[in-house]
Amino acid sequence: MIIVDGVQKAFGKAREIQAVREVTFEANDGEITGLLGPNGAGKTTMLRIIATLVLPDAGHVEVGGVDVVRDRYAVRTRIGVLSDARGLYPRLTARENVRYFGELHGLSGRALEARIDTLFATLGLTALADRRTAGFSQGEKMKVAIGRALVHDPDTILLDEPTNGLDIMSVRTLRDELRRLRGEGKCLLFSSHVMQEVAALCDRIVVLAHGRVVASGTADEIVARAGTRGLEDAFVALIGSDEGLAA
Repeated sequence: MIIVDGVQKAFGKAREIQAVREVTFEANDGEITGLLGPNGAGKTTMLRIIATLVLPDAGHVEVGGVDVVRDRYAVRTRIGVLSDARGLYPRLTARENVRYFGELHGLSGRALEARIDTLFATLGLTALADRRTAGFSQGEKMKVAIGRALVHDPDTILLDEPTNGLDIMSVRTLRDELRRLRGEGKCLLFSSHVMQEVAALCDRIVVLAHGRVVASGTADEIVARAGTRGLEDAFVALIGSDEGLAA
């Protein structure tokens, strides 16, 4: 479970860029929670704070009951982060890329190789396991990045706009994998500005605009609060205001 309470973060020499403004929400185990918002809403900054890559200026964040500031290394053992596929080492094979991250998490030997084999079978990567990733398609790279994020079997998975650049079949593969992980009781936090993806995948949605939470709940609850006919109309109505309809 992820608990975010009153988080703030500003950037710039004079701290003039307020990226996150007192953001509060929870993401539960066994659910996919969506961070929905336009570009610049604060989604990526919030995910980086949860992933211990950026320190908050104020507020409190816990992942699985562990504070992300006081015990960041313990948090890193509990999370898998899927940002994009650009972090792959092109001269390494798919297996070598995933093995390297497994070793960073303390895995080794037959147990690690068995874990990689299982992941590659699930993701449809077995035939590509020993090929260098330099020639992979965007969808193939994304599958390797998923394997890399999951090799240590984390309880919490963070995804920052993971469908960017993917074709339809790759998006379907990603959706199926995320639903499988949800079924295992994992906590998934999914960031996107694509409404259709959030609506298709997420059990609960947190709408961000101007660094603030302007609504949260199920899609139906957000539509009801906004008084609109659908989620798209609700989203447009909500992001036009700094105050919003925070739940």
